[in-house]
Amino acid sequence: MTCSLKYAPQLRAQGMRMTAQRVAILHVLEQTGGHLSPTQIYDLARKEYPKLTEPTVYRTLEELAERKFLLAAHVGNGKMVYELAENHNHHHLICRECHAEVQIDHTTLKKLFAELESSTGYRFIDIHVTFFGLCPFCQNQKGD
Repeated sequence: MTCSLKYAPQLRAQGMRMTAQRVAILHVLEQTGGHLSPTQIYDLARKEYPKLTEPTVYRTLEELAERKFLLAAHVGNGKMVYELAENHNHHHLICRECHAEVQIDHTTLKKLFAELESSTGYRFIDIHVTFFGLCPFCQNQKGD
């Protein structure tokens, strides 16, 4: 199934059209599994749609994230990465030194989220967490 057939009904339900630019961006995210920066998405999507501009990619990513179609995650140093919301069932653990990344299954943190909701009265709307630390390799390099 092509991206336009798969995602067009969902976009239309949110009052959006399925443009060639959106198809190219969604295709890149679907094919790679997400976790891409806007620049990476732009570079890959431009191969599919050469007329695509970088500001269009940024604008489209923001719009799709606002409508909960994509998830945006902060991965340190002010950088954002994006993935399709339908693929979200994990969190991230990133090494501050080498930037190696480990995915943490959401079930590992379910109890923590429930406890936070219970103790604060807040209800989580978006749950996408990024933890930072030092991976075992970098710990060994530093002698920690």
